[in-house]
Amino acid sequence: MRVLIAPDCYGDSLTAVQAAHSIAEGWRQARPSDELTLAPQSDGGPGFVGVLAGRIGEVRHTRVSGPLAEGVDAEWVYDSATATAYIECAQACGLALLGGPPTTETAITAHSVGVGQLAQAALDAGAQRIVIGLGGSACTDGGHGLIDALGGLTQAKEKLAGIELIAATDVEHPLLGPMGAARVFGPQKGADSATVEILEDRMTLWAAELDTLAGVTVSPLPGAGAAGGLGAALLALGARRESGAAVIGEFTGLARDIAAADVIVTGEGRFDDQSLHGKVVSALAGGAKARGVPVLVLAGQVTLAPADLAEAGITAAHAIADYAGSVQVAIDDAANQLTGLARQTAASTREASTRE
Repeated sequence: MRVLIAPDCYGDSLTAVQAAHSIAEGWRQARPSDELTLAPQSDGGPGFVGVLAGRIGEVRHTRVSGPLAEGVDAEWVYDSATATAYIECAQACGLALLGGPPTTETAITAHSVGVGQLAQAALDAGAQRIVIGLGGSACTDGGHGLIDALGGLTQAKEKLAGIELIAATDVEHPLLGPMGAARVFGPQKGADSATVEILEDRMTLWAAELDTLAGVTVSPLPGAGAAGGLGAALLALGARRESGAAVIGEFTGLARDIAAADVIVTGEGRFDDQSLHGKVVSALAGGAKARGVPVLVLAGQVTLAPADLAEAGITAAHAIADYAGSVQVAIDDAANQLTGLARQTAASTREASTRE
């Protein structure tokens, strides 16, 4: 049986590459004769650069500002053949770089300066096309830090004039309002209700400046709320939004791999309603459904009902937390627990039919 293993990252516990290897290890233990294809994925969030590394271009390292005061060593990819830079915002302002759990203080103070510094490094390298993966950020600054790092509104616009700028994200949220960056994602970044309102007010003022820069109202545009509003700043600077999952899918030959697979195994940290709206799992399920390929999801936690799974084209979804016996064990021992769950899942598909 031909098995395509194509997970996203599992929060801060496992990168997509690590997850793919853990799943493959468990699957081989139960079904050693199966033909496995490992194709780790990303929707633009954490792991975006890691998935691309080794497939295209050259991995580069740049010391930039982290989300708080300390500097961090950030990876990015530069493809000199196409003069294209691939940047992951989580490398500079990711939640994992806070040094501990997010708090109300970090929710207010975290910034995107390092992302702007990475963009500057890409320009210095001669990039004519810059693709910025958005997701997993600790900040909710509307990209204010990014623009400051590029010299301010006017200078940032001038620097990026003539540069093809792409915001790679599958988040469709606007910048402001009940479905905006602060109210939807702020609580995940440590913001309580009072802090959410501070962030919303701050970005409302900033949005007016972005609108003036762009000559259009950017805050309601799909993706403007991605990565704490970094999407809005990039859109104001002339970026176009593309699906992060589609960008990765193109370079990993995902359509070809789906067509060749008898079973697809994917996963992420939390499999919930958001997973079905432009995330890696939904992209895989959409491609597989037309071909009748079963899709199995191995996630840290699963909150979707069986009816939701069936409608999305998901054959089954299994939670690491259930297998491990607790969420904490699933997080602390993620690689081993995922391997065990994959072994169990593979054993249960022992009689699965193939399309050979």
